[in-house]
Order: sequence, then structure tokens, then C-alpha cells
Amino acid sequence: MGKMSADYDAINLSQGFPDFPVSTELIDLVNEHMRLGHNQYAPMPGLPKLRNVISNVIKKTYNSDIDPESEITITSGATEALFASITALIEADDEAIIFDPAYDSYAPAIHLAGGKSVHINLNAPTYSIDWNEVKQKVNKKTKLIIINTPHNPTGAVMSKEDMLALQQIVVEHELFLISDEVYERIIFDNKQHESVLRYPELFKRSIAIFSFGKTFHATGWKTGYAVAPEYISKEIRKIHQYLTFSVSTPMQHAIATYMENEANYISLGDFYQKKRDYFTNKIQSSRFKVLPCYGTYFQLLSYEEIDDKSEFEMAEHLTKEHGVASIPTSSFYKDELNNKVLRFCFAKSEETISKAADILCKI
Repeated sequence: MGKMSADYDAINLSQGFPDFPVSTELIDLVNEHMRLGHNQYAPMPGLPKLRNVISNVIKKTYNSDIDPESEITITSGATEALFASITALIEADDEAIIFDPAYDSYAPAIHLAGGKSVHINLNAPTYSIDWNEVKQKVNKKTKLIIINTPHNPTGAVMSKEDMLALQQIVVEHELFLISDEVYERIIFDNKQHESVLRYPELFKRSIAIFSFGKTFHATGWKTGYAVAPEYISKEIRKIHQYLTFSVSTPMQHAIATYMENEANYISLGDFYQKKRDYFTNKIQSSRFKVLPCYGTYFQLLSYEEIDDKSEFEMAEHLTKEHGVASIPTSSFYKDELNNKVLRFCFAKSEETISKAADILCKI
């Protein structure tokens, strides 16, 4: 869709990246550390300074004590953290449960490790999890469950009740859990992010994965981290060592310094909630139906009252004929569905959002 957007000079609300600048302070810090000579390999698990800062932030945010030396690993983006974590846990014939619509890197990593992905559809339009169905899918081959909250592409968030139901299943069946929490700071309407780090019993069998790219509007920096108990972190690092070995040194230094000021990340939810509200208010007069969005920087819109096209056809039609690019949610499912729902990214300037909304209102 990104290529199609460029080919037809469409407004790109498909790919999940901001079109506004990274903090000049953060860029200046990267430049400063480059000039200071911090341009050689960082330690394989990540700079101690950055891991210490992350540990302190986790303590402030989730009241969880995480050992920066043995339980935090800096990775080349959250996608590498996901791949290293999945391949550290999954062996031949193991099964991993994932919830569709799902981020598109989960299943391929499971398959590359020799495992089988078991798909459970979330319940639209709230995109909630049926925990009884999860219990029915767990068997002797089940090794892993992967969750994502706040959830891409739907904007759904898991509740405390969800996490307790999940904890019961994971502990009872001695499973592992990967909790993809890259949008942890982008949560709306006074909701609380229910990180796995809030649940000590669950965390004993879990990996939590985060992204600086999402938090600091710098997706191209590909810098993230995995938090896991020491016995799991050791296995993740065995994979990480032979994937990337280490992550950009000056960026690690810069992020560590930048994160020492809580103001640089604490208000991110308010920032994006304003963008969500601006977008949804602008399209109020359109025939698109706005589905609930409590986190991430993606908004789902239903076009069921507009057209009978498949999601792929509708996304192509909007791009080519109307000049607004989106993502069909069916691309996030194992089985192709036609819920008549498209994903739009609102991590854009007000000018970009306004232009796109004006077009959508005329359809």
C-alpha cells in the first residue's frame, strides 16, 4: 500500500509512521554522542546506562523491580525482539496461539522456528478475546501465547480481567507468554495500560517487548528492547547475538539521556488522543463508521454502508480513485475475511489529516 500510495500520489494513511519531525533535542543528543566518539560496538545486551534508565522507568510506571543487567536486552527494533523471543522459545512441532487480526511478523517467525501458529479471531467490533475459546485451543503441544496491547490494527486494549484470565491459563498449563507492548504510552480515555510487568506471577513466564521508535516518533531508528526473567533473557540473547549482536551506539546513548526527563514520554497518550479526536471529528459527516479506538495511532473505519467491495478492492479503490491510502484489516488474518473494515494511521500532521478527512467525507 505504501508503494501504491506513492505511485498514485495519494495521502498515505496506510503505513504506521509519523509524518512530523523527531525531537530536535533527541537528534542533537545523537549528534553529540557521535562527536564524542560513541561510534563503535555497544555491549551485546545494550548499554548499561540505557538498561539502567529503562529499569528505573519500569519501576516508576509499573512498580516492578527489573534487573537491568540480566533482564533487559536492547534490540534492533521490536521486530527483532519478537523474532529472537519466538525463536528462543519455539521448537519443532510446538504450537503458539496468536489472535487475529495480528501483526504480520508473529506467524512467520513461529513457522521459521518449526512451530505451528494457532489462530483465534478477536470478537469484532470490540476485538475482545474469548478466553473459553483460548482454553479449548490449549493442548499438550501448546508452548506460547502472543498478545498485543494496545492492539495493532484495532486499537483495542486488554483489561485487568483479561490479564487475570490470561495468567490463569499460562500458569496452569506452564506456557510462555510474549506481550507485545510497543504502544504502551499511546493509550486513551484514561485507560490504564495493563502491562504484563504489573503481574509478577505472569511475568515469571513472560517476555515484554517495547519500541523506542513508537515512543519517540523515530520508527527508522529500529531500536527496541525485551524485558524477561533472567532464565528467558539468556535464551533471547543467544539468538540476538547472532542476529544483530548489538544496536546503534550513539542512539542508545542519546535515548538514555533523553529518557531521564519523564516529560519526554509521559504525555504521549494525550498527544495522540488529540490526533485521534481531530481525525474522527473531521470525518463525522462521512458515511464511514468509526470503530472504538483506545490506543495505538490507528483508527478502524467500517465502509459497510458505502460499498460491497472486498477490503483489498476498497483499499485499492480509495488509493487509486480518491487519493487516500489505507490498510485492509483482512491482511492481518490467517483466513481472508471481509469485515469491510480499513485501518487508517493518524500519526500525521493536522494538515495531512484534514486533507484526507475532506476526501473521505465526499465518498
